[in-house]
Amino acid sequence: MEAEMAAAAAAKAAAAAPDKKAKGGKTKLVQKSGTGIVRQWNILKKMVPEEEIPKFVDPLYWLNYFPPIGVDHMKKFGSGVDWRRSFITTAVNPYYDAFIRWQFNTLRAKGKVLYGKRNNVYSILDGQVCADHDRSEGEGVGTQEYVLIKLKVLPPEHNQARHGKIQALLDKQAADGNRAIYLVPATLRPETMYGQTNCFVLPTGEYGAYHVDATDEVFIMSARAARGLSCQLFDTEKSQYYTKEFGKITCLETFTGDELLGLPLSAPNATYDKVYTLPLLTISMNKGTGVVTSVPSDAPDDYVALQTLKDKPDFAEKYGITPDMVEPFDVVPIISIEGYGDASAVYMCEKLKIKSFNDKAKLAQAKDETYLKGFTMGVMEYGPHKGEKVSEAKPKIRDEMIAAGQACLYFEPESRVMSRTNDECIVAATDQWYLAYGEESWRDAVRKHVLNQDTFNAYDPAALGKYDYTIGWLKEWACTRQFGLGTHLPWDQQWVIESLSDSTIYMAYYAIAHVLQGVDNLNGEAGKSPGKIAAEDLTDDVFNYIYCNGPIPEGTNIPADALNKMRSEFRYWYPMDLRVSAKDLIPNHLTMALYNHAAIWDDEPALWPKGYYTNGHVLVDAEKMSKSKGNFLMMDETIKKYSADATRFACADAGDTIDDANFSRDTADTAIVSLANEENWINETLAEIATLRTGDDFNFMDKVLINETNRLIKATEDSFAAMQFREGLQKGWFEMMIARNEYRSWCSDGGVPMHEAVVRKWIESVIILICPICPHWSEKMWKAVGKEGLAIKAPWPAADQEDKLLTRQAKFLRDTLKNFRAAAGKAKKGWKECSVLISDTYPEWKVNVLTWMQGEYDNDAGAFPADFMKKLKGWTGANLEDKKLIKFAMQFASFVKREVEEVGTQAMDTTLPFDQKAILQGSESYIKSQLNLTAIDFILLGTEEETAANVPEKNSQNVTPGKPVLWMR
Repeated sequence: MEAEMAAAAAAKAAAAAPDKKAKGGKTKLVQKSGTGIVRQWNILKKMVPEEEIPKFVDPLYWLNYFPPIGVDHMKKFGSGVDWRRSFITTAVNPYYDAFIRWQFNTLRAKGKVLYGKRNNVYSILDGQVCADHDRSEGEGVGTQEYVLIKLKVLPPEHNQARHGKIQALLDKQAADGNRAIYLVPATLRPETMYGQTNCFVLPTGEYGAYHVDATDEVFIMSARAARGLSCQLFDTEKSQYYTKEFGKITCLETFTGDELLGLPLSAPNATYDKVYTLPLLTISMNKGTGVVTSVPSDAPDDYVALQTLKDKPDFAEKYGITPDMVEPFDVVPIISIEGYGDASAVYMCEKLKIKSFNDKAKLAQAKDETYLKGFTMGVMEYGPHKGEKVSEAKPKIRDEMIAAGQACLYFEPESRVMSRTNDECIVAATDQWYLAYGEESWRDAVRKHVLNQDTFNAYDPAALGKYDYTIGWLKEWACTRQFGLGTHLPWDQQWVIESLSDSTIYMAYYAIAHVLQGVDNLNGEAGKSPGKIAAEDLTDDVFNYIYCNGPIPEGTNIPADALNKMRSEFRYWYPMDLRVSAKDLIPNHLTMALYNHAAIWDDEPALWPKGYYTNGHVLVDAEKMSKSKGNFLMMDETIKKYSADATRFACADAGDTIDDANFSRDTADTAIVSLANEENWINETLAEIATLRTGDDFNFMDKVLINETNRLIKATEDSFAAMQFREGLQKGWFEMMIARNEYRSWCSDGGVPMHEAVVRKWIESVIILICPICPHWSEKMWKAVGKEGLAIKAPWPAADQEDKLLTRQAKFLRDTLKNFRAAAGKAKKGWKECSVLISDTYPEWKVNVLTWMQGEYDNDAGAFPADFMKKLKGWTGANLEDKKLIKFAMQFASFVKREVEEVGTQAMDTTLPFDQKAILQGSESYIKSQLNLTAIDFILLGTEEETAANVPEKNSQNVTPGKPVLWMR
């Protein structure tokens, strides 16, 4: 089939040249290339030599050309990849082809692959189902069921000239066998048809009258809807389509919406014998049939539109609508909703004060609320199902109307879908092999696995929610198409397995690819197999032995040691601990992979995927990539401009969540400077290592830097383990720099040499901490510090347990200096003396707050109760009378609560567990240098020092434990 495709494509080669003005369809690459039409030729010009472009009419040429380039660029990026295990998919690779045939034979044997007519998103132009990866727009969009309500067109009554065409059509159909003509609005709410008061069309819309062969009736609808209907089943049991020929429907007449206005109609289930066609200016011709039935009791848009025609005669007259077409038609209550009455649309419009259909935001809010409440809480108040819940009555009424010939089913994509050939897709019922996703026991097993935090890690609550949602809606999936690249369905060779379905367990193929294919053998060429294995020898029995503990295959040509090696390799690597992918693959590939693992290894849940991490899309400088904006970056050119490490640095800094990441070119530029500066500092420090202190006598800041290094080693490890690379970069680089800078300044300003052991620990730690992000820099510096081997193979730095008290002491010094800088900046000129006021005791009200907080803290849970702030408010109100003091107490308690979360329960001690004065006096030179002071003294309040200094009360009253005050005078 691939050869046939190549031959067919070659016949179109001339169309590929830009001067031929071929009708190239938009692809995702086009979307990255500005708003103008950018043809494939022009896209490829930016990626390959122009003389190569004609060769790309052969789809196989893409497979041969780009994968080696991808490998080369990834190597330049510094990717840690075992390239022996790299391969391409599709039947071009006979080894992988055999693997996929085994997978689908296994799935079929387990009853997971079925055959029949199924509704799928379909491209009429391509002549096949349009799966997610075949789309340029609408990835992840599924099918939506509508009910077409048959509103019979009655003879026109008002002698309006615009009705000439419809009258002629009525006469002709009557002569041809009394064939009925219907306007067919598409609705999601057949249970509301009892409340119909009219029908809406778009005055400027274009409609057609189409002959429906299955019912020998005429449907008036948009051409777009008729195109979809012609590909769908009227009777699923008999496999009878609406039209005799698939995709073809006969148009008997065309109309503008204006020519349909004012027509009398007979509406099924309506309380009125006759309703009329009225204008609605907000109808979209790109959704439904372009015809809308009106139920003003439960549809806010319908109510507002009908009231507008009643309240504004001039507006009605403009469209030829006479009073008798609107005035007699009042709202018909049909559904009762507690709190909303029996006309929820009227209630919401009055509540939100909606006066016009121009109040779009309010109408959308009203619609969402009434539809949701109507379905979940509504009770039928009219018709044979009176008293039943709407959710129960809805399917019954739908089926009754269809059985009575009053309605029929119609399907559309949930939203617009465009194929890569620029065809707007419809929903078609086609003969199709499909995977029975959604089958109850299969679905429940997957959901149980995913929602159990002991068996699966989604790394992000938002991602986990998407998996749960997808598992809930993913149903029968068309897994084959009739042409394209891929593996032929083993038992039905006319079908090709589509690209999402043949990539669901290939993670298992990685485990053995190095035995089958090896290095530089992406296509699986014969004769290059390291294991001397021929692709034709890879039978289902062989794969069952490797993957499913099957018996040794009889008569195989594969050596036993090769079989056992592949089996042991698979058992060594599986289960898959982590798969990194894109968030847009959650609704298909990733969830399908879970399903397929659960089917293939149904008796070994321990082999199912243990974790997926998903990224968002990548922005550049906070904008979507676009060549027209000059911010479309290719990996190779980015590496050449910024270096691999700076590129990786900016990628890590781009973001951690499922939201879109932002690659900042400024960050890449800054990374170059930052890495170079650190390299210089490390080299200079090592060159002067003899001048540093040695021995076991560590001062306060030596201990602080050691402790900070220990803390950041653990924090970085935790961040990387959680796939939080931005956070890991923050801890393992930026905060490490801050800690070192503080230490360096403290030593320099105090005239104290740095300590060699402390500096070495910091240097060796930061080299390894940044290694996952900037491996080239780390390797260079690892050698510079005299280490053997490779940094990437070095063990993670050893870290002692963080001394939280020391962390608190360091924070005390850091925060104190920050406050002192602010105070010094406000000092008046001429002030010469400076003192630091220190207090070891809290005022009574703060002691009371701390004591109360100690009682509220749950030591077993290691946290305050969930209603802590509510309790705090009650306690302060009962124990403090001064409103100002209550406010201060609330603020103080909130601050202490955060401190407890950071450093533990010691933050609630009524006296500080460390000597503030000793810390500050030990840093006297550092403080003086930082504040540009020549002298400073330290006064402990409540002692003779305060009395001797005669400290003013206005200064002393602001001093509390942990918050010294700078007294300048």
